[in-house]
Order: sequence, then C-alpha cells, then structure tokens
Amino acid sequence: MTNAADPTRPRLTVALTFDHDSISDGVRRGDSPVKMSHAEFGVRVGAPRILALLRERGIASTWFVPGHTLETFPESTAAILEGGHESGCHGWFHEDAAAMSREDEEAMIERCAAAVARATGSRPKGWRAPYWSLSGSSLELIAGAGFVYESSLMADDYRLYRVRQGDRHSTAEGSRFGPEGPLVEVPVYWTLDDWPLFEPSPETGRDGMAAPSKVLEIWTEELRYAHAHAPGGLLTVTMHPECIGRGHRMAMLERFIDAASALEGVAFGRLDRYVEGWLASS
Repeated sequence: MTNAADPTRPRLTVALTFDHDSISDGVRRGDSPVKMSHAEFGVRVGAPRILALLRERGIASTWFVPGHTLETFPESTAAILEGGHESGCHGWFHEDAAAMSREDEEAMIERCAAAVARATGSRPKGWRAPYWSLSGSSLELIAGAGFVYESSLMADDYRLYRVRQGDRHSTAEGSRFGPEGPLVEVPVYWTLDDWPLFEPSPETGRDGMAAPSKVLEIWTEELRYAHAHAPGGLLTVTMHPECIGRGHRMAMLERFIDAASALEGVAFGRLDRYVEGWLASS
C-alpha cells in the first residue's frame, strides 16, 4: 500500500517522542526523596534502555528535554545526540506556562533554546510545553523565539497544521479566531501518552498502572487506523523515560514497534525532519 497523495513520502510516519523530564519538575516543586528517586530512574535506567532499543532497531526519534535535565545530566544529553536523535525544548524546570507572567515565560523559553543551541550547535526547531499547558502568550512567544514547530495541541490527529494566534473566546461576544501564523503544530493526545495510562495520580483519583496489553491495544489500533485512513500522515506517541523505561512497558514498546514495522510503507522518523518535508510540500 503506497501513499497515492505523495509517492515520495511513507504511507505513514511514526514519531516516537520522549519527554525527558527526569528530576526537573521535582526540583521546582521540592518533591520528597521517593518522588525524586522515581524521576531519577528516567535518566539512570529508562533513557539508556530506550536509546539501546532505538539503536538496535535503527530508529531516529525526538526528545523534548527540560533545560535542567540537559545541563544536569550531560552524559544523557550526549547519548541522545550521539544516537542521531533530535533535541527539542520542554521548559527549564518543567514549568506550567499558564501560571507564569509573560516576561518570565519569555525568559524561560529563550534560556531553554540557548541551552539546546550550546549542546547541539544550532537552535532547536521544536517546543513541547510541560503539562501540554500554554498561556495566552505562549504561541506568540514560541514563534517569536524562532521555533519552527510546537507539539502540545490537539485540534488534529495525523495531520500537521498552522497555529492560529490571537483567538478570543468569551460568553459575552462568542468566539473570534485569529490568523494562522508561521508556527507548525504537531498534534498530540492523551491516549497516545504513556503517563496518564501508566502512572497513578492520587491528586486526581487516577489509579494508573494499566496493563501493557491494554495500552498496546490502544496504540496499535490507532496505528492501524492512521495507516488505513491517513496516507502520508504522522502518528506521534509521547513517552517518558521514567515511565516507559520499566521492563514490562519496554516489552510493550518493542511489540508496538514490531506492529508498526510489519505494516507496508511505515517509517519511523524525527519530528523536525517530518515538519521540514511538510513545509517543503505545502
């Protein structure tokens, strides 16, 4: 089965993306030693396991790395880059942008971009908001900082789209939509994120701890639907090393990769390269 719309593109591209939070969020919140140890598992165990699997399968991926992780664990940063993976931005201390002032958010975005530039030799192309939380100024600030794409919104599933800026909604005046800007959106969704499926959240009453078979069913059904109905499209999966890096979940990730590899015309790819191709053909 080929991509009739564009024979030069794979039938479907699968993007394995990783939010490499490690202890950044815990440092900001002042977490307990137990929570900090759970976060540290990501950089000590999870990330090396993931990178070894990707190397074995010949898969290039995208890592969204908070500035604190980038600079606190330089050996992990180096391993990501040596593996041929993309490094994008993910806050500094995994901040909630919706709770920040415009000035503080702007400074944080630039600090993160500068850190990636120092580590990689070039400005990052992609931004993913911690918590997938954006302020009213975020999209403007991200575009203004020179990012090519953003990956926190959910208005599509397998298709990229241009981000609007300046949308206004009120009960008094209804909704008014702003114009599309230069920023490209790589859409995400909760059920294609390992965290809400696997990790408990006592604060919200989420028990987490799903069986890997349940998550594998969700991801592979999404994969098959995208393959059948979205020629040339992109399926983006979001993962966290401290979550997916556990043994039974790594085994599930291997089975998901096998399922994707068995479909004709499926390729794995970095987000920056897919976005670059999309822009060239738009």
